[in-house]
Order: sequence, then structure tokens, then C-alpha cells
Amino acid sequence: MNTIEKANPDKNSTDDEIQVVEFILGDNKFAINLFDVREIVESMRITPLPHTPSHIRGIIDLRGEITTVIDLKTLLNIQKSSTESQTDSRLIVLDSSLTAIKTGILVDDVSSVMTVSMKDIDQSHTDDEDAHILGIIKKSLDNTNDSRRELVIWLDIKALLDNVTTI
Repeated sequence: MNTIEKANPDKNSTDDEIQVVEFILGDNKFAINLFDVREIVESMRITPLPHTPSHIRGIIDLRGEITTVIDLKTLLNIQKSSTESQTDSRLIVLDSSLTAIKTGILVDDVSSVMTVSMKDIDQSHTDDEDAHILGIIKKSLDNTNDSRRELVIWLDIKALLDNVTTI
């Protein structure tokens, strides 16, 4: 189990940088703000709940607290690959300030925690229909060649979850 310690936002950061947690869903990379994350844990047995929306995977007992698990892949309508296994997945437990109930999002894997300069984020592809997308992070694959970039979709997890049904 990995716990992410939240750094003081006034230390070691400027207004032109953000810190994000990068994760994988299918063949795509996504990110959410580091300060929206309480901790990251390995996936565990999820107890399904009857008569819940398809994106509600169920609940878990996380150190004595019932936590609702949302399948982010189902919520975002991302195709599941035939080779993926839930045993390899991770659960990003969200900060309690984001949701009314303790909530975690199920992802395939967590790649890294990174600091991104705002100049490396394209916000031109966001509109009211995709209000949960804050921008596209252009991540350099190596430090010597800026022409090789990987695209990471930066999500507003609060806006995304505000628009869905929970239990």
C-alpha cells in the first residue's frame, strides 16, 4: 500500500506548475490533481451491491471504513482489454472533501506523481460538454528531445463524479 503525503501547496511550487497523479486506463494515460488523492492502495476484493449503476463496482472495507469503488473505465466508456486482470489494478482513494461518501476510483495502474508546467498543458480541447477534462498534458518522453511527447488527459475528478449517480 502506498500513501501519498500531501505537500504544502506553498512549498516548492509556483503558480505555473501543478502536481498530478498519472494513471493508466486501458491504452490511455490520465491524471488527476495530487491534492484530490488521499492514498493509493492495491485492489482488493470488492463486494458488489445490487441495483446500482454499472459504474459502481461495489464497496470495500478499507481499514474499517466502508469505501465505495467507482470503475472509472466504465464511467468514461473505455474499452476493457481482454488481457487485463483486476488483480493488477489499483484503487485511488479520493480526498474526503470531494465526495459525500468515502470513494475510490479503480484504475489499471498508477504510473507516477509528477509536476507539470502549465505551458505543457493544452486547454484548447475543453468545452462545456467535456467539463470534466481540464486539459491535455504534453509529457516529454525524454529530456533531450522535445519532439517525442506522450499525451495525458488531465481530469477534473470532482466535476466528473458530481455528474454521476452514486449509492
